[in-house]
Amino acid sequence: MNSFEKGTFVGRAWSSAADGPILVKVAQDLVVDITSSRTPTMRDLLELPDPAAWLATQQGRPIGRLADLLDGSIKDVVLLAPCDLQAIKACGVTFARSMVERVIEERAAGDAGAANTIRERISGLIGDSLRNVKAGSEDAARIKEALIREGLWSQYLEVGIGPDAEVFTKAQAMSAVGHLSNVGLHPISTWNNPEPEVVLAVDSQGRIKGAALGNDVNLRDVEGRSALLLGKAKDNNASCAIGPFIRLFDDTYGLDDVRAADVDLHVEGPDGFVLRGKSSMKEISRDPLDLVAQTIGAHHQYPDGFMLFMGTLFAPTEDRGEPGQGFTHKMGDVVTISNDKLGSLRNTVRLSTECPRWTFGASHLMRNLAGRGLLVNEENACGFIRT
Repeated sequence: MNSFEKGTFVGRAWSSAADGPILVKVAQDLVVDITSSRTPTMRDLLELPDPAAWLATQQGRPIGRLADLLDGSIKDVVLLAPCDLQAIKACGVTFARSMVERVIEERAAGDAGAANTIRERISGLIGDSLRNVKAGSEDAARIKEALIREGLWSQYLEVGIGPDAEVFTKAQAMSAVGHLSNVGLHPISTWNNPEPEVVLAVDSQGRIKGAALGNDVNLRDVEGRSALLLGKAKDNNASCAIGPFIRLFDDTYGLDDVRAADVDLHVEGPDGFVLRGKSSMKEISRDPLDLVAQTIGAHHQYPDGFMLFMGTLFAPTEDRGEPGQGFTHKMGDVVTISNDKLGSLRNTVRLSTECPRWTFGASHLMRNLAGRGLLVNEENACGFIRT
């Protein structure tokens, strides 16, 4: 049984016939258009009290076979990122074991060649003590103090195993790319990597409505030079991929499935290089509910909801070329991120300057939907005034 044969999957696609984005759901081996004046956007759909139950009552209009959409062979219909008006947020250093790689990046000041020596020193100091440690716990505090005593203090220690999570804006609303799109690297970077993650779909009230796969494309050299360059390292044209669909929470899939998820990574380069990796949500140092609570609440509201990258355990150390230089992308790398319950997200690596420019934003979406008669001058069931 493939991952789409049960469960409720929703997404977005660009339809040439509609001359704009449509909402779609998976119906067995078909994909159907469910766009309506009640749910013109994914934001509206996720604001429903029970999106999965509502979708079960919607027949929709078939647009093609699921397999054909996933391999890009449906003419004039292309999968987009499954979010639209939602903010795109991310949590960093949520796995204590991968925190070490952030410390290494910082201590190496973006120099991949110096990273291996620092890695050996830290590993000799703390060994395997980071496995299953919980952020904010007494054990975490002891590890932090040990690293500080050895002169290895880092701001990453504070957000990695301290009480407060790192939450940042990964990308602007409407800027994420979807399955089969190119993903972009800023041309100044020479040390970078994919980050396979689970992405939560959260509504305006902080309720988790579902999950998807994501690639939080990362520039290790840029962030390693200074954490104040995080925006430059993380937010560039086509540097955020989400997809292929959002799997909504229902009686077949819920938060415990997210907590138990293993996310697989496969990178195949034009040079024949193959990299395989894995990130296990079982080893996350902060629970998904804690990450959501640290993102939204009395301190911060998101009236259109948000997508939340939860971080990754994966940090590539395997040499791709010269010994001690570790992994970095080459143009043309094909990155596949997969999970048995969420499907597969596949993208090809290019420079951000060579990826299609982002030109369709929130204002364009509103004008497009208005022109298609999908916006009405009334308050819908979600409490969102559309004019």
